[in-house]
Amino acid sequence: MRRLAAMDIGSNSTRLLVADADAGRLQEVDRLLTITRLGDGVDASGRLAQDAMDRVAGCVGRYAERARELGAETPLAVATSAVRDAANGREFLGRLEREHGVRTRLLAGEDEARLTLRGVASGRELDGPVVVCDIGGGSTELIAGTADHVSFAVSLDMGCVRLSERHLRDDPPTAGQVQDVRREVTALLRGDVPDGALIGVAGTITTLATIDLDLEEEVPELVDGHVLDRATVEAELERLAGLPLERRREVRGLMPERAPTIVAGAAILAQLMAELGADRLSVSERDILHGAALAAGDSGS
Repeated sequence: MRRLAAMDIGSNSTRLLVADADAGRLQEVDRLLTITRLGDGVDASGRLAQDAMDRVAGCVGRYAERARELGAETPLAVATSAVRDAANGREFLGRLEREHGVRTRLLAGEDEARLTLRGVASGRELDGPVVVCDIGGGSTELIAGTADHVSFAVSLDMGCVRLSERHLRDDPPTAGQVQDVRREVTALLRGDVPDGALIGVAGTITTLATIDLDLEEEVPELVDGHVLDRATVEAELERLAGLPLERRREVRGLMPERAPTIVAGAAILAQLMAELGADRLSVSERDILHGAALAAGDSGS
């Protein structure tokens, strides 16, 4: 058994997983999440902002120290949409390696999708074909396949941070602005996504599940496997979009730091479910972070 550590440097959050790995299965030791908003402004400027990089670098430093305290191997930090899209993204990853001694990997969109499916499969038996939906800050991944085969993978530039910045200018956003988010989802969705049971991962979806379960905060053991139906997602989108930001921050089950982007995230999910003809989805607490931990074991210490 090996103790592995992985970090997911996303457009909206930075996460750490320390887990014991044995025969492709993971037993979580510690999991941490910080809203760091690395993707702020990247869609417009094409560069990572200095204050955003500093926030993430500080967070990675704390996470690396935590991994060392727990006796994990050298952490593997995977970076996704914000770093991929930024002209100074690779330079920033070099900074993290120099300052904090982590290994980094910049994922192409399809690599991101495949690691996500690998993470989902590490936590549940996939009895047949599935479609995994991963709504991030800068992009959304759709992955179709089975436990041991990816048949379709696409990364779309429609994350909750990106589409909030593009369309949601008022507080609360107007119905027309929310509809603009939904229209962009329809325009960006390309290719015939294969049929399969829909599984949803990442912060937008686990937050909507937490709200639906009427929990004060996210409890992974309760959220994992929870079923969200399309009518529930549509109703929650309407409710959240009708609240000004400060009232949204007070919604039970919603991290205040997620309040600025949850409307766009819910709109993306609602429109995706409509386009895919999905009446429900099953929520998975295992995602790209768990796939990255397994990849850390593949590549050694």
